[in-house]
Amino acid sequence: MSLYEQIADLSVTIESVARRRQTADTTSGFERTTTEYRLSGDGVVGRGEDVTYETADHDALAGTDPIDVEGEWTIDALSDRLDEIDLFHGNPPENETSRNYRRWAVESAALDLALRQHEESLGEFLGIEPEPVRFVVSTRLGDPPSTDRVEELLARNPDLEFKLDPTPEWPEAAFETLRETDAVRILDLKGWYEGTDVDVEPDPELYRDVFAAFPAAVVEDPAFTPATSALVEPQADRLSFDYPIDGVESLESLPVEPGWCNVKPSRFGTLESLFDTIAYCEREGIELYGGGQFELGSGRTAIQTLAALCYPDAPNDVAPRAYNDPDAEPPYPKSPLQPSRDAVGFEF
Repeated sequence: MSLYEQIADLSVTIESVARRRQTADTTSGFERTTTEYRLSGDGVVGRGEDVTYETADHDALAGTDPIDVEGEWTIDALSDRLDEIDLFHGNPPENETSRNYRRWAVESAALDLALRQHEESLGEFLGIEPEPVRFVVSTRLGDPPSTDRVEELLARNPDLEFKLDPTPEWPEAAFETLRETDAVRILDLKGWYEGTDVDVEPDPELYRDVFAAFPAAVVEDPAFTPATSALVEPQADRLSFDYPIDGVESLESLPVEPGWCNVKPSRFGTLESLFDTIAYCEREGIELYGGGQFELGSGRTAIQTLAALCYPDAPNDVAPRAYNDPDAEPPYPKSPLQPSRDAVGFEF
């Protein structure tokens, strides 16, 4: 029985729906806004975080009524009901991918509530013992690029590992310094993004430098263009994909069979798509690691919990929020993260 089949018939009672807006500065220089959906029933609350990036889409929730999902459900029946509901209340999102982000918020909140009503954690319900979670720290080198932050974090904790976003502006010295640290595990080329603040134009010289400087690292989201394909395709075993992955079909349609997949739960929208994709990767021998999207609340514990249950030893981009908080002060949490034995619901 698949993981989704195990939770599909889990019962949940929803008596009310509320939302809570969350805002915080980040170390990447922008203000992050998310909305936490709170489903209540039987004296407990289930939480799920909408990680939509566009603040205007969170603003548009003001004055709208909570969604109509009160009643007795199974997880699967509630998901069917959500197929019929416009979670954006007639205000189309600025980016269509946000529909999955908000859907994930509601479905993960429902699963959290159902588990709390049964007084169990996700691991207990699935019969999987959570393991300590290895994490990497995701950071950017800034403008102009500097390795200072990486070196400062390593000075405090030499065992830290990193996920970095190379750009054509990286000087040769940055490649040399980072290579010597032997701490870079993932390099995200962001070649599939379009119309965002983090787009990186596919640059064959950059790709060549990345593959050469970090021969053992995972390389995420390279673009396939006439100028880059000959460089990228031979690296398939260490390629990973994130931005285009929202289900099994998107993995099957990639130009290569990748060795890795970055599992960002919110990208999948539904619990069924998430767990089906995890199962597919396990069958096909595709290595998994967890990914985050600057979650501010319950979304972060959810991605850590999934990592603890499904891919604990991978280079998971699920570091505690202190690493993205410009006001946080050391000491920072160390890898691996230890799951709580008293957790319930989607708690880590």
